[in-house]
Amino acid sequence: MTVPATTALDALVRAVRDVPDSTLRFDDGGHYRVEIPSVEGPAAFDAVVDEAARLDVPLHRVSQGSGIMLLRDADITAMAATGAAHGIEVCLFVGPRAPWEAVAAPLTPDGKFFGWRHMSVAALGHAYDDVVRACELGIRSVLVADEGLITLLADRRATGTLPNDLVIKASAVLGIANPLGAAMIHRAGADTINVSSDIPLGELAAFRTALPAPIDLYIESPDNLGGFMRYHELPELVRVAAPIHLKYGLRNAPNIYPSGAHLEAAAIATGRERVRRAAIGMEVLSRHSPSAGWNASPTGRARRGTPSPASTVRADPGPAT
Repeated sequence: MTVPATTALDALVRAVRDVPDSTLRFDDGGHYRVEIPSVEGPAAFDAVVDEAARLDVPLHRVSQGSGIMLLRDADITAMAATGAAHGIEVCLFVGPRAPWEAVAAPLTPDGKFFGWRHMSVAALGHAYDDVVRACELGIRSVLVADEGLITLLADRRATGTLPNDLVIKASAVLGIANPLGAAMIHRAGADTINVSSDIPLGELAAFRTALPAPIDLYIESPDNLGGFMRYHELPELVRVAAPIHLKYGLRNAPNIYPSGAHLEAAAIATGRERVRRAAIGMEVLSRHSPSAGWNASPTGRARRGTPSPASTVRADPGPAT
């Protein structure tokens, strides 16, 4: 029996070898969007918005890492209001997660592979409740590190229990290792996929070949994700991976998860510096964009994932716990 030459694996191999241009775009025609991660509450969000305006950085999305469970209702509504006012997607992490639960396995050397997943049906139920609360308060984007929760949220979104404009973002710590795994996570319901920070261009092209969803990539990753700095590769990253969220983490910075008032000064200062790093990235792109024709998505407009002032969430207890 002859094996067909045009198998899925053959296409991925060709993408790695040839590093083709991406032909995909965001639905507004943009090649890239800017994401500032680790925006840990209203004060940090205000500082990031202020700095982006001062440095003329297009700001499309902020993401948070400490989790919805560590934000008061007033914090969430304040962040939702700021996001809605400026047309910025506000993506909040879901908690609890494995290393913070009262279970031992994730804290052992061989248990690290559990990552930030939810270790029981009860934890999955608590995580789902976290998402319902955020949606009721206007949030329309959540950051998830568990395949089961992605599946559950996508199912509840499809049935109308959760808002149909809810964006499900797959976290960098989900450990997506290859393009076919990324495609599986997308089919499960993830709308935007964070791939490894150190992925080579050819491998990134293979992800784009297999994956129609936007890719999220750290241009500068925090130390716990390697501390890689890829500013010099920005033009090629956009060429190969569009549509792409360009994420600006910060190496040599304190770990602020879980955040709170005791770390607010650090959250604000590092948020401002992440925007300055994004300004550096924009300058790199501006030196290449005129000839290449790359464009950022428009800013300041409502789109899927930006907060909504009105709730469309119905009461739902989630999975049995």
